[in-house]
Amino acid sequence: MPTPTLRARALGLLARREYARSELQRKLAPGARGADDLDALLDDLERQGWLSEERVMESLLRRRAPRHGVLRLREELRDKGISAPQIDAALETLHATEYDRALAVWQRKFGEPATTPQETARQARFLAARGFASEVVARIVRGR
Repeated sequence: MPTPTLRARALGLLARREYARSELQRKLAPGARGADDLDALLDDLERQGWLSEERVMESLLRRRAPRHGVLRLREELRDKGISAPQIDAALETLHATEYDRALAVWQRKFGEPATTPQETARQARFLAARGFASEVVARIVRGR
């Protein structure tokens, strides 16, 4: 069975889900003959619309924003190789809904205020681990 070309491998990966340029580059690098070939392929895929960092951001935010805070989302986008200005622009609107999203997550998990300091700390750790800002966590855990 012949080995798929670099382009075929890239299209196969992109057919399954959206990839940022740096993610796809990491996946394809072991099979590439040279960095120039890989860069040319990625440039071509971007020109043709197969590779789009905007779609990667939209997809991630659509899936993850209801359950995670801006801090966590920022880190995930940074890990995908998205540039800081693009991340800032994408997350700008989520800052306004951070409290509401955190409250919804808190209500699903806990539903009622903590009665002990240990439970308060547990709830705060849960929300902080989800990437919500410390001010938002404090407002929710301390009874809004």
